[in-house]
Amino acid sequence: MSDSRTDAAAAPDPDAASRVASAVAAAPFVRLFGHADGDALAACGLLAVALRDREIPFRVHVSADPAGDIVDGEESDGEPDGSQTLVVGRGQRGPADLAVPARDDRQPASVTAAAISRELGVDPDPVLALAGVIAAGETPGGAGGDDLLAAAESAALVERRPGVVVPTADLAADLAHSTRLDAPFSGDVDAAGELLADLGIPTDSDAETDDETRTQLASAVAVATATADPAAPQAADSVEAALRPYATPTAPFATLGGYADVLSALAREAPGVAVSLAFGAPGAVSEALATWRDHAAAAHAALDAPTTGRYDGVYVLRVETDQPSVLPTVARLAREFRSPEPVALVVSESIDGRRRAALAAPEPRGLDDATATVAREFDGDAGGTPTHATLAVDDSVADGELIAAIREALADD
Repeated sequence: MSDSRTDAAAAPDPDAASRVASAVAAAPFVRLFGHADGDALAACGLLAVALRDREIPFRVHVSADPAGDIVDGEESDGEPDGSQTLVVGRGQRGPADLAVPARDDRQPASVTAAAISRELGVDPDPVLALAGVIAAGETPGGAGGDDLLAAAESAALVERRPGVVVPTADLAADLAHSTRLDAPFSGDVDAAGELLADLGIPTDSDAETDDETRTQLASAVAVATATADPAAPQAADSVEAALRPYATPTAPFATLGGYADVLSALAREAPGVAVSLAFGAPGAVSEALATWRDHAAAAHAALDAPTTGRYDGVYVLRVETDQPSVLPTVARLAREFRSPEPVALVVSESIDGRRRAALAAPEPRGLDDATATVAREFDGDAGGTPTHATLAVDDSVADGELIAAIREALADD
């Protein structure tokens, strides 16, 4: 396995966006193969808008293993000679013509996609791009997104304020469903409503709440999250990403962090809805919110009572769910708020004849390489990035056997 866990981040290639833009501008058809995460999905939305505006025919396909789908030739029949294939995301690239971001570039895909849009002569939506940056686990003004934040601020598209990141003004429902948090009220709208009542905050009035009250709410959420029974020491730091949001008064959702949360859910459940959002399609916002709430509720339910085990470097959570799409969200929440080890590994019972797993780490540790190794061993399927990955094998593979194989692959230099 390649040791991508210890490689230093390569400097972004300043000419990469120009090369991609030149290639797609000359193509009769473009295939976008995106990884199923919020950052890659935001990038696909930005590129789709740019291609539409340039009248370049395209198709978007989002999955847990876009590189594998390219190898399998999925969605490539009947397309004209000279078509370009782009794999979008920070995982394995496969035999794609082009990669967004470029190989060895750890910049969020959404930042690269915004640069490509500009090279194509199309102004990217900075709010969508910044939501992608947050979904990638970065801060809006970092990871190459400083010009995007400056553009959004100068156009009054974003404004930093106290409070908690949420996608709507329905505070009780949004706090309960947020996957930016793992708090005692997560998954429980009534409990979130009680927290608001204790603070004297109406459950549906975020737009009218003053800054002092928002600060009180943020403090209460931070304390509840950091002191929860299953909270690990990093929970106090992780919750910071859910506080002091950038409000987005003209965007589909109330804050950048809320937008990122919705995108991350859509990537797993309904990526086409996110592309519709980027196009401003009627009804896309309500459909996106319904999808996000369903996904979040299932993720928090799976995380409600896991069976846990601690190994050297890996924290294992065995969970019960009939919705495999939530496992990556569960793994991320476990890593950010509960795991005492660098890697959180979530393993499900049998779902439709397959045993599934998801892994998360706070920094690149070759998770995509490790799961690919295990998939070959058990004739399964894997996908992901160096920091987040998924795996599916036949349910004849016992969970203990699967966990041991993953641990061995992670330890393999």
